[in-house]
Amino acid sequence: MYKIFGIEFAPINIPLERRLQTIAAAFWLFSCVGFNFLFCGIGLFMLTTKYYWIIILYGFWYYYDLDCGENGGRSSKWCRNWTIWSYFRDYFPIKLVKLDECVVDPKRNYMFCYHPHGVLATGFFGSFATDVCGFPELFPGFKSHPLTLDSHFKTPFFRDYVLALGACTSSKKSINCILSKPEGGNIVALAVGGAEESFYCRPGEYKIILKKRKGFIRLALRNGAPLVPVFSFGETDIYSQVSNPDGSLLRWLQNQFKNLTGIAPIIPIGRGFFQYNVGLVPKRHPITVVVGKPIDVVRVDEPTTELVDEYHAKFTKALIELFETEKYKYADNPEKTKLIII
Repeated sequence: MYKIFGIEFAPINIPLERRLQTIAAAFWLFSCVGFNFLFCGIGLFMLTTKYYWIIILYGFWYYYDLDCGENGGRSSKWCRNWTIWSYFRDYFPIKLVKLDECVVDPKRNYMFCYHPHGVLATGFFGSFATDVCGFPELFPGFKSHPLTLDSHFKTPFFRDYVLALGACTSSKKSINCILSKPEGGNIVALAVGGAEESFYCRPGEYKIILKKRKGFIRLALRNGAPLVPVFSFGETDIYSQVSNPDGSLLRWLQNQFKNLTGIAPIIPIGRGFFQYNVGLVPKRHPITVVVGKPIDVVRVDEPTTELVDEYHAKFTKALIELFETEKYKYADNPEKTKLIII
């Protein structure tokens, strides 16, 4: 490692495998924040060429398929198993762990409740939007439906990429559609804290938004879908971010943008391709996604506030127990690592 003006540069003789892993991590980052602009640009450019008819045909398909993300979606095993995702997984690396007490029945549907969101829900993507972390082997007979913003399903071409990864919208209609399927075998993966939780993402800290998040409990009760606590250790360690404390001008501007678009405009601090101090590429740090014991729920068409509160308390307790038990295996400094629920 070489250090110039306080910046640590990568050695020249880094193995090709690690170079490919860095490229894969950068590709994933660009796919999250840049593919929608890229695909829109390609579409607009094609309209000015002799291939304009392809865009016109796609327009008919877009209109016909517009609600796919709210109606169970469609996934492509080919897309979920791209070789680049294996390099992406190994960059951190990401590991999906299913506890022994996590017993699931392929004839039922489940809601996997993921914490923390982190800056870009990296472990969430690797575990539930791809198959390279072992989802098919750990949960045979199940389809994974990671939920994301509705806006991702409106952008031409980009929406088809998102759908191919198995994603669906995070709307009530979408969740009810998946969890109500009578044949079972469906897992809804939901980052409960959402984009807002990313504002609290700091290395070594686990602050999650849960106290006022109860809509997912109500949806689980309406469909009789067990709640499964999922915790991602290391999710908050791959990025720092520019200081944005509550009450600051930056946080106010970020909140305004999030309220307008649904996207949290975090200013992340990662690393670059050839140095380790600054950049947008995530830092290398192990991410372990642990799936805990399902919490069975009663099926109630119109759950009362008291019933929702009861199961919210059960879920909160189960999540805390999962964190406190597993942090000794996967947290960097377990004795000092605390879970703060806001």
